[in-house]
Amino acid sequence: MSFEGLDGSGKSTQARLLRDALVASGREVVLTREPGGTELGERIRELLLNGGQMAPWAEAALFAAARAELVARVVAPALGRGADVVCDRFVDSSLAYQGIARGLGVDKVLELNLTAVGGLLPDRTFLLLLDPVECVRRSGETDRFEREGGAFRKAVDSAYRELAAAFPERIVVHDGTLPPEELAERIHGQLRILS
Repeated sequence: MSFEGLDGSGKSTQARLLRDALVASGREVVLTREPGGTELGERIRELLLNGGQMAPWAEAALFAAARAELVARVVAPALGRGADVVCDRFVDSSLAYQGIARGLGVDKVLELNLTAVGGLLPDRTFLLLLDPVECVRRSGETDRFEREGGAFRKAVDSAYRELAAAFPERIVVHDGTLPPEELAERIHGQLRILS
C-alpha cells in the first residue's frame, strides 16, 4: 500500500497510523518513505530535496534509482517473508511530479519506473487531496519542490487528480481536510473490505 499527496496533505501521518493499526492486529509491517528507506535512497533524497535545479529527466532518473534500491533492499524482502509494506510515496509520485507536472509524459515515466522496480506496484494507493494553499500552511515550503511555488503545486495537485481518474481500480481518493483519526478509520475500513 502507498500514500500519495502533496506535502502537508497528511499522507505521512496516515501511513504511520495504518502501520500502527496493522501492527496492533498482529501483522508484521514495514513502513518506508520515498525517496529514502536505504542508505543510497537517503543520500539521493538529500540531493533531490535540498540540491539545486536539475533537468527533469535527471530528477526522474534519481527518483527511479532510489526506488529501485528500496525495492531490492527493503520492499521485495519484506513481501517475500509475508510482511505488509506501507510506503509514504511510490511510483505515483513520479507520475504526478515528473510525468505530468514536469511534462515528461506518464507513459515514459511509468516505463522507467516499472523497469526500476521490476513491475511492482502497490495493491492500493490512498491519495489524500487537500487544497495546495492549505498544504503550504500545514508544512511550509520545506524543500526544493515546495519552493517552486503555487503554480507548480497546483500542477501536481491536478496531476494527482488525473492519475486517480486514470487508475480508479488502484488509486482511492480521500479528503485530506478530515480529522486524522476519522480519515484513518475510513482507510482502515476500506482495507478490511479488501481483505
